[in-house]
Amino acid sequence: METTSTPTHCPYCALQCGMNITPLPQGGVEVTERPDFPVNRGALCGKGRTAAQVLSPAARLTSPLVRSGGKLVEAGWEEALDRIAGALSGVRAHSGPDAVGVFGGGGLTNEKAYALGKFARVVLGTSQIDYNGRFCMSSAAAAGTRAFGLDRGLPFPLEDIPRTGCVVLVGSNLAETMPPSLRFFGELRANGGTLIVVDPRRTKTAEQADLHLAPRPGTDLALALGLLHLVVAEGRTDERYIEERTSGWEEARAAAMAHWPEYVERITGVSVPLLRRAVRMFCEPESAMVLTARGPEQQSKGTDTVGAWINLCLATGRAGRPLSGYGCLTGQGNGQGGREHGQKADQLPGYRRLDDPAARRHVAGVWGVDPDSLPGPGRSAYELLDALGTDVRALLLMGSNPVVSAPRAAHVEERLRSLDFLAVCDVVLSETAELADVVLPVTQWAEETGTTTSLEGRVLLRRRAVAPPAGVRSDLEVLHGLAARLGVEKGFPADPEEVFGELRRASAGGAADYSGITYRRLADENGVFWPCPEAPAWEADGAAAGAPAPDGPASPPVHPGTPRLFLDRFATDDGRARFAAVAHRASAEEPDEEYPLLLTTGRVVSQYQSGAQTRRVAELNAAAPGPFVELHPRLAARLGAAEGDPLAVVSRRGRAVAPARITTAIRPDTVFMPFHWPGEGRANTLTNPALDPTSKMPEFKTCAVRVESLGPPA
Repeated sequence: METTSTPTHCPYCALQCGMNITPLPQGGVEVTERPDFPVNRGALCGKGRTAAQVLSPAARLTSPLVRSGGKLVEAGWEEALDRIAGALSGVRAHSGPDAVGVFGGGGLTNEKAYALGKFARVVLGTSQIDYNGRFCMSSAAAAGTRAFGLDRGLPFPLEDIPRTGCVVLVGSNLAETMPPSLRFFGELRANGGTLIVVDPRRTKTAEQADLHLAPRPGTDLALALGLLHLVVAEGRTDERYIEERTSGWEEARAAAMAHWPEYVERITGVSVPLLRRAVRMFCEPESAMVLTARGPEQQSKGTDTVGAWINLCLATGRAGRPLSGYGCLTGQGNGQGGREHGQKADQLPGYRRLDDPAARRHVAGVWGVDPDSLPGPGRSAYELLDALGTDVRALLLMGSNPVVSAPRAAHVEERLRSLDFLAVCDVVLSETAELADVVLPVTQWAEETGTTTSLEGRVLLRRRAVAPPAGVRSDLEVLHGLAARLGVEKGFPADPEEVFGELRRASAGGAADYSGITYRRLADENGVFWPCPEAPAWEADGAAAGAPAPDGPASPPVHPGTPRLFLDRFATDDGRARFAAVAHRASAEEPDEEYPLLLTTGRVVSQYQSGAQTRRVAELNAAAPGPFVELHPRLAARLGAAEGDPLAVVSRRGRAVAPARITTAIRPDTVFMPFHWPGEGRANTLTNPALDPTSKMPEFKTCAVRVESLGPPA
């Protein structure tokens, strides 16, 4: 019996590594390397190698579940869909459309994210839709849009990194979060470039750096401003570039000059000599990049913090030039595409603003509805979760597990329990699904076709490689069935390519223009970078038409996609990048006598996000079996704690218990916990939901805590 391998992409992080899926004659599937994909060139991390294990019926849901007598019991699809439609319709009739909420996920394909946003606004008529990507890179998106007029995680492909002169990597432990990407930074150093890592912990990534800066959590804004102060003081600004390609420099320079090196040293704990060394390393090469991740972004001042790092690029002429620029390392698998096409509270497909009348007219035309019927912007993710059980009485949730992943998680769990009705679509019975009134088992990556958009802005085709178990349907089929039951018979096809065709039309002319992208192109070209408009609009910008056909007229022109943004102009009205005049301010919660330490959170290499899927893989659990509290030996000695002793970490929001992991790789004033686990070791029980005023990003990365030793393990 011959078996056929299907080229596709990993279901986890935003690298979207290429892989092959091969069904095995004895059952199950095999994941193998795919060297032709340029991002990972065949390399896979442990999560990618074991991804197929979650396809097993033993690891996932295979039948709808409905709550009966306080328990979830198996039911048929018709009963389950009828219950959901009836509950949503009833709440909407009794309390209005905004009493129904929708919560999506950054792992949903572009087709699903698009259809979910359309379903919320056209079928339910609710403004109350957002997604867990709000917790990922919304601050970087807001800062990038403010500076450049456009947000795309990386404005250049990863392949440019080894050829630049210096990379400043801020708040990313990509050696554990995106292991295959580390080779680009190794090649950078092999080529003579340098790597600066900014992180409160000496992570596996920081160990690879030429320079490690370990600021106190929550002080990245001051650090960036201090570096810019030195750039100005040492005469390292690119005055011609500033004059020709930017605006707002005078105000931004004045703000930075208030952050003199000794002042920044007191705030951050990073010494003045290290600040000066970092400036030399960044400014002396002809090209350089700044890349941020969740460290500086998941703060109540995350937008301003990223803006300050962008200022450093602009002041030195390191943006919109070859091998230079600012970029954000997107986290979730479709964190980029997931926020472009309509499941975000304030956006319509194509990165259009929901409060823009022209955008509303365009999208409403594609959808065949009156623009005035579309609701306005709704609550951001945490605000929506916080409103559950009060203003929002029913919730449809797809591809997210906020019981584990949301800040102030015990409160969010309480709000979910207080709903009149909760429906969850998921692959597995997550901690959130366990609270639901109806749970629908849905297909996953290798069982369905759809597109994702990687951290590079590269749109990719994930192909169906295997059939799903009997009793499992796709999210698109779910929305099709619910829309029909709620009175909308057309407009919600279950075929992903048909949905993508409509997405192309809806995105046309928008900032994230996919109109020139087709499934065929994605398959043939290993992905296409957006923006990629369809002819003839892009011809007006001077692009050449297609070559003449052998026996007749010219073939239709095809836009090549845009791997590198901003080389000619930025996406602002005047083509100039905008400086941000920002100043350091304290975190929302600083240590005091009762809570004298800082907590920061993050990931480990063998688990992913809330762990709902990776915790079902034996190999990954063996490598990372549970939560821990990382602390410095001096703090451990003060507490009288030994390695492995249970520790209680307490914040104003709750208490988490996990074993001690003692290491000099962390600051003495800081403790670290990974956030992949539920139960008593749930790190997000502790985290602070204080929101950035612009991005509405919660402050996951710093809060005040105390640590209590519970004695040796029993």
